[in-house]
Amino acid sequence: MACQAKAITLLLSILAVSLFKPSNGAGIAIYWGQNGNEGSLADTCNSGNYQFVNVAFLSSFGNGQSPVLNLAGHCDPNAGTCTGISNDIRSCQNQGIKVLLSIGGGAGSYSLSSADDAGQVANYIWNNFLGGQSSSRPLGDAILDGVDFDIESGSGQFWDDLARALNGFSQQRKVYLAAAPQCIFPDANLDTAIKTGLFDYVWVQFYNNPPCQYVNDATGLLSAWNQWTTVQSNQIFLGLPAAPEAAPSGGFIPADVLISQVLPSIKGSPKYGGVMLWSKQYDNGYSAAIKGSV
Repeated sequence: MACQAKAITLLLSILAVSLFKPSNGAGIAIYWGQNGNEGSLADTCNSGNYQFVNVAFLSSFGNGQSPVLNLAGHCDPNAGTCTGISNDIRSCQNQGIKVLLSIGGGAGSYSLSSADDAGQVANYIWNNFLGGQSSSRPLGDAILDGVDFDIESGSGQFWDDLARALNGFSQQRKVYLAAAPQCIFPDANLDTAIKTGLFDYVWVQFYNNPPCQYVNDATGLLSAWNQWTTVQSNQIFLGLPAAPEAAPSGGFIPADVLISQVLPSIKGSPKYGGVMLWSKQYDNGYSAAIKGSV
């Protein structure tokens, strides 16, 4: 009888935890890959601080270019030394962490010349990083969970076509889509793509953008946040630099200020998904300081 009572108590406690756990599963997304001294992908996931890792960047693609994966000092795809990252990817995924390929970046050479070009890029990404097959998969045979659009230059054309093409592969295996627009609303490069409604996550860059970042107070940031929560995505993230030096044009918010002045004002949104950080290189304690409040 005592055992039965214990079992019922345990069941009730599990039920209580599940009932009171946030339904949106709020968490922290981090960019990894742009500094060889930031630790391995496995170490990043083993920290327990992140729910999403964006592997950055596929920095050149489209318009007839040969795609280039740039992982800075971590490994050299051309020499085949990045395939070992497959073990790290699987280790992260086994912990429930989604690992996405981030395309674009602030210094990449990328553009799409047509809807057909977008389809060709989608096929390349599917076959080389997602659920397809290729003899030259840069990260080995692990299957990434999806694609992050960090598009910071160009005309803004055909990214919606790329989103639709990648989403089309979800009939075979779910492809999660994320976007990292600038906080000025709407984003010049990703507006048409986001309007497709296909993006699972939108982590908005509230940094290097003085009109809508934190400057002495959160007025401009909160005004922009309220605009971003109107887009067609279930989860909107507050994108921040993990240290002042991560964003030369500003936007860093000290952890105590974020926790006391900003998060309470945005967590009430039904679309609140958490916080995105740029980047692992600069995250020396910031994510650990805020994760209990995200």
